Amino acid sequence: MPIESGSSAAARQVKPKRKPHAISIRRTNSSEQERVSSQRDMLEGQDSKLPPSIRQTLLELFGQIEREFENLYIENLELRREIETLNDRLTAEGQTVDGGDLSKGQLKAKASHSTSQLSQKLKTTYKASTSKIVSSFKTTTSRAVCQLVKEYIGHRDGIWDVSVTRLQPVVLGTASADHSAMLWSIETGKCLLKYVGHAGSVNSVKFHPSEQVALTASGDQTAHIWRYIVQLPIPQPVIDSNQMSGEEEVDFSDKDEADGDVECPSESPTIRVPSTTLKSHQGVVIAADWLVGGKQVVTASWDRTANLYDVETSELVHSLTGHDQELTHCCTHSTQRLVVTSSRDTTFRLWDFRDPSIHSVNVFQGHTDTVTSAVFTVGDNVVSGSDDRTVKVWDLKNMRSPIATIRTDSAVNRISVSANQRIIALPHDNRQVRLFDMSGVRLARLPRSNRQGHRRMVCCTAWSEDNPTCNLFSCGFDRQAIGWNINIPALLQEK
Repeated sequence: MPIESGSSAAARQVKPKRKPHAISIRRTNSSEQERVSSQRDMLEGQDSKLPPSIRQTLLELFGQIEREFENLYIENLELRREIETLNDRLTAEGQTVDGGDLSKGQLKAKASHSTSQLSQKLKTTYKASTSKIVSSFKTTTSRAVCQLVKEYIGHRDGIWDVSVTRLQPVVLGTASADHSAMLWSIETGKCLLKYVGHAGSVNSVKFHPSEQVALTASGDQTAHIWRYIVQLPIPQPVIDSNQMSGEEEVDFSDKDEADGDVECPSESPTIRVPSTTLKSHQGVVIAADWLVGGKQVVTASWDRTANLYDVETSELVHSLTGHDQELTHCCTHSTQRLVVTSSRDTTFRLWDFRDPSIHSVNVFQGHTDTVTSAVFTVGDNVVSGSDDRTVKVWDLKNMRSPIATIRTDSAVNRISVSANQRIIALPHDNRQVRLFDMSGVRLARLPRSNRQGHRRMVCCTAWSEDNPTCNLFSCGFDRQAIGWNINIPALLQEK
């Protein structure tokens, strides 16, 4: 609800001195409920396709807007009267100060200065009041199309990466700094399996395109390939966290201290040994991904190289060199033998393996800080995110300049792009997750408050558009992953 400013309260205190105006104000307030009621009756009598709950919310918001502008109008009148009084007082002072008259120019300058101060005060009050209403409206709209469905809690340290399987049964995978990777039931939030084969932080997890096989990259300078078998539990009814009253909000800023006490259930299977270990890097392996077909994988490392391996033989096929600093991410194309690697050297590189006899490389320059990730879209585009607080959309046929640039207020981490709707999900250092289209238009910001959302840096996002319950996932350094339901038709309609 909008809060009256101090100047508005002060204005109301002087109203009894101006009886005609005070009567007018009381008359306005007394008829307010009748006016709102008549408006509601009029709107309810009209045909509308909006659900009753949304119509009721709109009515309340418009009522707030009307009341706020009414208060601003009253305050404006009071300020104008104060200006007139001040001008009269300055005129009188100009005739009596020190027994001499102030020049007309001096008097005009003093009056103009005082008037400008009051005018600026009015503008500030107006902007603050209206921004509250607009912010309230946007928040309500975002919660209607972006809802938190499930939290996945069990890791003992921050979660770097999140991924969703491409085949049945559909499960969620997380990679954590606690040296483990976990598989989760999306519907129930239950841990189904835990992988503990790494001796260092698990920095990424990716699933085979057609088999129940996972690929993880680690700070122990290796990448592991391991097979899994999971059985999904019976889903329980989902409780909508948005139904909680705003008055019941509790500050959970310290909740992450307790999250470490939650363990993957003891009855969940644990895998300790990989089926294949890939060893060639001389530094942290920060990311890994499957090439189309699943017969080869690519890894990215802090040793400034990316390696291409044969899965069956575990042999190193290519060592991709050229980056001047540590690599931060790698990604493969879903239908073509293309790889993109990003680096702290402010560039990302496109590697083409479509011709078995030769591979070409193209360098993309455009960021001014670390490129934290670069990912392919369904078309001929690459989307890159950076610590320079920008996201850029590139055309593979024209590498000279981006076709769209998104400017944000915080560093961007591992982004993801939905395959069907081409919506970009941006995880930020400032705990926010924002959605944009490919042209750079902002669509929504995922709800975040004391009772829901991430409480620390958001590290990664992943889409799963075929899942009816959750179609977007995020993970962060608050040790949890979150499943969101994004109403994409409503989102695009608002656009």
